[in-house]
Amino acid sequence: MALTVHALPMGEFIFAPGEEYAGQTGVVVAYAIRHAGGVFLFDTGFGFGNRELDDYYQVRARDVVETLKAAGIDAAEVTAIANCHLHPDHSGQNGRFPGVPIYVQPTEWAIAHGPEEYTVLDWVDFPGARWEQRAGDHEIEPGIRIFATPGHSPGHQSLVVDAPDGPLLLVGQAVYSRGEWAGIAGAREGYSVARDQPAYEASMARLKALDPKRVLFGHDRRGWPD
Repeated sequence: MALTVHALPMGEFIFAPGEEYAGQTGVVVAYAIRHAGGVFLFDTGFGFGNRELDDYYQVRARDVVETLKAAGIDAAEVTAIANCHLHPDHSGQNGRFPGVPIYVQPTEWAIAHGPEEYTVLDWVDFPGARWEQRAGDHEIEPGIRIFATPGHSPGHQSLVVDAPDGPLLLVGQAVYSRGEWAGIAGAREGYSVARDQPAYEASMARLKALDPKRVLFGHDRRGWPD
């Protein structure tokens, strides 16, 4: 069967004071890829119940199970998950899927469990969590490949989906927006605040070298080219 990709609008937040886009609204988008064996879920959005995070970013999160349902997908169909990285706006509702394998780069796992305040660990180390640490590029399902794209975070990863007309990329936060991908001046971008700018630039170059026919983003509801 052909792979089909569903965008899942997972909510909104307000950029905090002192950040580049302070006061502006940001969006969070996850994706569900239907394949022959079920559904592969890329990101799960913000979680619920962290008062500090909710107040700081004025988070308006959507429930991932209900959002899947609105897309015609039963949560029980989800056979595997990958987070582009483990910041709380991308991995916050992993706990809705106990026992489902979640693929992560070992470098991302290590920093999430290191001394710095990196994520909400309760949302990562939840009861029934089944983490699969795999480094670099690797195929998860026929036609669905994890593609290592460090830069925004040490273990950031994107997805390459084989579409009939050419590669479809789900880049998470490896590239912040459609405008950044297209090189539009003044567009929201992630390079200037990337943890590792040379790696961010190199990852974008790797993604572009795939000559994708379409690109979808974790913080932009508009894809490229449309």
